[in-house]
Amino acid sequence: MHRLDLHLPSPAENLAADEAILDRSEAGRGDETLIFWEPRETFVVVGYANKVATEVKVAACEAKGIPIYRRCSGGGTVVQMVGGLNYSLILRITGNGPTRNISSANAFIMERNRTAIESEVRSQKPEARISVRGHTDLCLGEVKFSGNSQRRRKNFLLFHGTLLLNGDLKLISELLLMPSLQPDYRARRPHEAFVTNLLLPAETVKAALAKAWNAETEIQSPPQADIQRLAREKYLTREWNFKF
Repeated sequence: MHRLDLHLPSPAENLAADEAILDRSEAGRGDETLIFWEPRETFVVVGYANKVATEVKVAACEAKGIPIYRRCSGGGTVVQMVGGLNYSLILRITGNGPTRNISSANAFIMERNRTAIESEVRSQKPEARISVRGHTDLCLGEVKFSGNSQRRRKNFLLFHGTLLLNGDLKLISELLLMPSLQPDYRARRPHEAFVTNLLLPAETVKAALAKAWNAETEIQSPPQADIQRLAREKYLTREWNFKF
C-alpha cells in the first residue's frame, strides 16, 4: 500500500484530496493508499447529508471567522483543530473479501485501526482499552476520540476519520449543536462529557497505522491539479457546503 503525507495549504484542498485520490484509483490510475494530514486551523466539517442549521452554531462560527465545509462521505459533524490528525484509506473493493459491503468494511477497518492504536496506548497505560462503538467510533473507555465514515465507488472505497490527540475540546461545544443523530452509547451526554484526547504524538499514531496497513511506499506527488480543481469548483463553494 502507498502512503501519502499531505501538507496542502487549505482545508478545502485537504478535503478535496480524498475525493481526487479516490477518483484516480477508480479510474485505474492509482492503487490502495493511506493518507495523513493535520489541521493547521479551526474549521467545521459536516457529513454529506447533514443540515448545517441543525448541526452547527452558525452564528458562533461566523463571529469567530471559522469556515464550514462539507465532506463527500456521510457521518456526523466534526470540529477540525490543531491537535487533531486525519487519516484516509483508499481500499480496493473485492467481491468476497472484507471490503465487499459497508458493514463488513466498517468492521474490518475499525478493528485493524483499534488494534494498532491500542498497542500504542497500552505501552504507556497498560490498563487502557480501546473499543469500537456505534460501528465507526473509537473510544477510550466510554469517551470517544475518533469518528469515521465511508464512501464507496464500484472498485474502490474511501474510509476516513479524525483522531483527537491534543486539541482544544471546548471548541466543540462552542461551535456545534447537539447532533441530530446519536449512537445509543452516547446516552445524550454533552460534547464535553463525550469526547477526549488520546494524548499521543501524531507521529506515533501515524507510524502505528502505517505499520498496520503495510503502507511502506511513499507517494511524493498527489494529483495536485485535480485537487485544486475540486477545491475550487466544489469544496470552496457555498452551493456545496450549504447544500442542506
